[in-house]
Amino acid sequence: MDMVHLRSEWAPNITRELLAGTVVALALIPEAIAFSIIAGVDPKLGLYASFCIAVVTAFAGGRPAMISAATGATALLMVGLVKEHGINYLFAATILTGIIQIIASLMRLGTLMRFVSRSVVTGFVNALAILIFMAQMPELLGRGPTVYAMTAIGLAIIYGLPYITKAVPSPLVTIVLLTAASMYFGFGIRTVGDMGALPNELPFFALPQVPFTLETLWIIFPTSFAIAMVGLLESLMTAAIIDEMTDTTSDKNRECAGQGAANITSGFLGGMAGCAMIGQSVINVSSGGRGRLSTLWAGAFLLFLIVVLGPYVAQIPMAALVAVMIMVSINTFQWKSVRTLLTHPKSSSVVMLGTVVVVVATHDLAKGVLFGVILSGLFFAHKVTKLFGVTSVRAEGALVRIYTVTGQIFFATAEAFHTAFDFREEDLEGVVIDLSAAHFWDITSVNALDRVVLKFRHHGIPVEVIGMNEATRTLVERLGTHDKAGAALGGAGH
Repeated sequence: MDMVHLRSEWAPNITRELLAGTVVALALIPEAIAFSIIAGVDPKLGLYASFCIAVVTAFAGGRPAMISAATGATALLMVGLVKEHGINYLFAATILTGIIQIIASLMRLGTLMRFVSRSVVTGFVNALAILIFMAQMPELLGRGPTVYAMTAIGLAIIYGLPYITKAVPSPLVTIVLLTAASMYFGFGIRTVGDMGALPNELPFFALPQVPFTLETLWIIFPTSFAIAMVGLLESLMTAAIIDEMTDTTSDKNRECAGQGAANITSGFLGGMAGCAMIGQSVINVSSGGRGRLSTLWAGAFLLFLIVVLGPYVAQIPMAALVAVMIMVSINTFQWKSVRTLLTHPKSSSVVMLGTVVVVVATHDLAKGVLFGVILSGLFFAHKVTKLFGVTSVRAEGALVRIYTVTGQIFFATAEAFHTAFDFREEDLEGVVIDLSAAHFWDITSVNALDRVVLKFRHHGIPVEVIGMNEATRTLVERLGTHDKAGAALGGAGH
């Protein structure tokens, strides 16, 4: 790799990269802590994870300038495992998550993103926003007027400060001001320190304290698999967004491997699993980050902040974090999708809403996306069937009928293809099936062609199939039986 390429990938502008990474590191602190609390673990797990994942993906990831860390999408999937089995099982699950993601990279699953429609992506993002908002309610409802007031003030600062200056992230200013007010006035409300001790030392390597048995594997595998799939999905979607913003390309399969390596490292260093962050990645790019240095510096500077300034971080009131996370959910939600529900095609709106409903009902982002992808496929298949048709002509006095097939022949149109032929027409001496404007896709469609040809033969009528394109002809020759049974497949298609 030459120096010019190395510089363009790592630091097109060193000053701009460091500045962007600093802004991201400052903005990561409240979110990493809040996501830890969502998962039901000490804040240090999210902070260590954000450091590990950002640093490793800076080297191993497939998308320069993208920020990966502890996220709400992955944190939500850990709650049950942590409650039932404790954090050591979470560490083991995090390591297994990384292994699964590396396997996904070897299987080149990064290319599967092209099968996820925009409607599914929008539903995914909206559902994530709703779940993050719902997760804040236990820390807000019933906590008293002081908490309500501080949350409201926090939101006012978050949304009001950018009108004055954008030099410092408004969520960070909110955290600092509300923490200072809480300490000065002694409100006595819940703080981050009440959730567990913050780290005052560097993370260190350690094996998870769990039995290395098949029983442990069965306990952690469902959580690990869900986190791996959701993490890859969000990471690949974020990579696509940054590709578009920077007018560059990324290696999606390398990104899968990079996320896996980062999660394995996080698990061994006492962190939770994470993935790419849409919001922080956009902040990085908007601040001028274009290379891997901004991602590396964001992770390294974050570790410095939590180790050196840990006692101050412990004084952060929960109300401030609630305000930050409400902002994250509001900014994450695609409000335009609500306005376009009636103007977009009904099928797209149904897919988006279906994805949201399934995710919110099950609290499982992977199930919602799978549902959306399947629903998109069904709607697509239905649209394709409308383009299928079979017409026929028979000149007056002619003894041959010509059937012209148009459109796509696959499992959804195969039966309609078969029923479009008249097998009892008298005085015919031959049938020509013209496939010049058709394409056969699967074994079901080839079987339908076999049935048509063999049924005409059964009635003593010879059939000639013409106009097959190369792909259709190859499929028919490999899977079809009517030719092997002695049919005369001549003409332009054979």
